[in-house]
Amino acid sequence: MKRNLKFYTVLFSLALLFLGISAQAQNERKFVRQGNKFYEQALADTTKQDTASYNKAEIAYRRAIDKRPDDLKWNFNLGDALYKQQKFDQAQSTFEDIAKKSTDKVEKARAYHNIGNSLLMQQKLDESIEAYKEALRNNPNDLDSKYNLLYAMNLKKKQQQQQKNKDQNKDQNKDQDKDKDKNKDQQDQNKDQNKEQNKDQNKDQQDQNKNQDQQNKNQQNKDQQKQNQDQQQQQQQQKISKENAERLLQALQNDEEKIQEKVKKAQAAKAQQRKTDKDW
Repeated sequence: MKRNLKFYTVLFSLALLFLGISAQAQNERKFVRQGNKFYEQALADTTKQDTASYNKAEIAYRRAIDKRPDDLKWNFNLGDALYKQQKFDQAQSTFEDIAKKSTDKVEKARAYHNIGNSLLMQQKLDESIEAYKEALRNNPNDLDSKYNLLYAMNLKKKQQQQQKNKDQNKDQNKDQDKDKDKNKDQQDQNKDQNKEQNKDQNKDQQDQNKNQDQQNKNQQNKDQQKQNQDQQQQQQQQKISKENAERLLQALQNDEEKIQEKVKKAQAAKAQQRKTDKDW
């Protein structure tokens, strides 16, 4: 938290507290003096947060409180030491106990003021705002509580704005994701459509190929049938030609035999004539 956050402490009022205390309280005062010494030593070291000295102060205050648990001022100093060690939850509990037990409005307002600081350091903005308001209810003129209240309210306002921006970015991202999903769905739909179209086209192509194959097969069958017919016709023609040749050859042989027979008869007749002529 920022350094200018207002915080109440009652350390320097303790000197007056010790006036009038009986001799029986010497041990308690010794512990308180030790606690104050360590606390002031830690405050004086501006180069670092001297948590070791604040811890020693806490131990000394607790020893004093063991002797006098109801001393609200010593409890107040214990709460300061806890706060400086960043033990904010323990400091809050200590100041809440003081606010509950205190009957003095100013002292109660200071306790609520420091409760608000402890809650603020724990990032509990709503609770810290209520604590500062309670401090102002007990002491309306407390300027420090007014300052810290405004500080906490501004922090909450910034936090709400950041959350709003975060939600808007989330919504935008959600819309973008929705658009991406929509585009993806459209792409998937187009993909399915293309797949279906390709499927139909492939089917059509397959049907065309099948029809073409069938046509080719039919044509091949026709060609084969024609070829078979041509072969049969050729074989038939060859068969007929062979028979004709045999018949022709037979006819020629018959004609030759007839001619030879005629020649023989002619020769015989001629020979007979010659013989007849000699007898004359």
